[in-house]
Amino acid sequence: MSKFSISRLGKELYTGEKSFDFVGRRMLWYAVSAVVLVAVVLGVSLQGINLGIDFTGGTRYTVTVAQADQELADDLRTAVGDTAVEAADGATVRTAGPKSIVIETKAIPDNSEADNSLMEAITKTADVAEDDVSRTGIGPSWGQRVASKAALALGIFLVGVVLFIWIYFREWKMSVAAVVALLHDVVITVGVYAIVGFEVTPATVTGFLTILGYSLYDTVVVFDKVKENTRNLSQKKQTYAYAANLAINQTLVRSVNTSIIGLLPVVAILYVSAVQLGTSSLKDISLVLFIGMAVGTYSSIFIATPLLVHLKSKEKDVVDAEKRAAARMKEADKYAAVPVFNEGMPVAEGDEPDELSDAPSEDLHEAGVSRGTSPNRSATGRGRNVPDQHREVSDSGAAGRPQPKRESRSKRK
Repeated sequence: MSKFSISRLGKELYTGEKSFDFVGRRMLWYAVSAVVLVAVVLGVSLQGINLGIDFTGGTRYTVTVAQADQELADDLRTAVGDTAVEAADGATVRTAGPKSIVIETKAIPDNSEADNSLMEAITKTADVAEDDVSRTGIGPSWGQRVASKAALALGIFLVGVVLFIWIYFREWKMSVAAVVALLHDVVITVGVYAIVGFEVTPATVTGFLTILGYSLYDTVVVFDKVKENTRNLSQKKQTYAYAANLAINQTLVRSVNTSIIGLLPVVAILYVSAVQLGTSSLKDISLVLFIGMAVGTYSSIFIATPLLVHLKSKEKDVVDAEKRAAARMKEADKYAAVPVFNEGMPVAEGDEPDELSDAPSEDLHEAGVSRGTSPNRSATGRGRNVPDQHREVSDSGAAGRPQPKRESRSKRK
């Protein structure tokens, strides 16, 4: 689509010349979100969330090498997996900078047979000395503290969101709609993360908190336009639902453009981290940002504002606006929809013109036929009522007598 057509579309959406019915089809959007939420909840319950070593505890080996690349990381992953150490099954191997490779496994006792076996495989594959491999044990208690701090931060954030929107818009129902949209984004993002099987790390938690702010930003922009359109609603000839839907259309192009611009660098980071760097913190945070930003744009358009209209549908001002709109529809001029006659317009049966209607008035008069003898057809609409016909029109007795003629003054005797 050309730049001109996009700007023209944005203008038509802003002025209301063109409009997409987001609010009127809210039940469809609710159904779509419900299906997605059920799918992701089933995915989490059946597959579970792949928590990283920072949350479950384990052992981390950091190998210092001359040049850390993905090929060496893959070789180390294969060497560790080929050992007979059960705790090393499914070990995570990733690069950490240009000269470090990190290997994470389940908890392995220090200086045990399994620990020595892994150290031998690592030093042999990476061609380094044992002094170049540092070993760190991580207990599950540290991961629990990280999880509790993240939950606390999420709770504080949600409370702050409710208070901010309530104070700024002076409308608690907007707070409810915004929080529901945020929870919708979090649940879907967590579910997709679980279905894909990516490991949840502290970087992932950081990404979750980031997408909450992004989703809220887009929702507040739409709500601000809703507030502007619905101000003094009793004095406007529109309903709350129409004004809210207009607000979504007015901010639609902006929301889509902002999302695309925000997603492009995230996609680039995700590609570089997943393809070139392998498993890394960049991949964890970029994936959650990509999913969350896309879902956040969807929820701000299809969930937050339609839900707000749903919550306010029973308020007196909103109901009164609906009644006034219905009354104006009844008072609309029905003749405004009458089609204009064109040449070649098909004629319905029974609409053929009467042969007498084309005859001159003198011929009709001599035949004793008056134009008023046709059946009376009453019109409807204010100021257009025709009196009903009380009796049939009979022939006049004067029709057979000579009628006076009106002549010009020069011919009069």
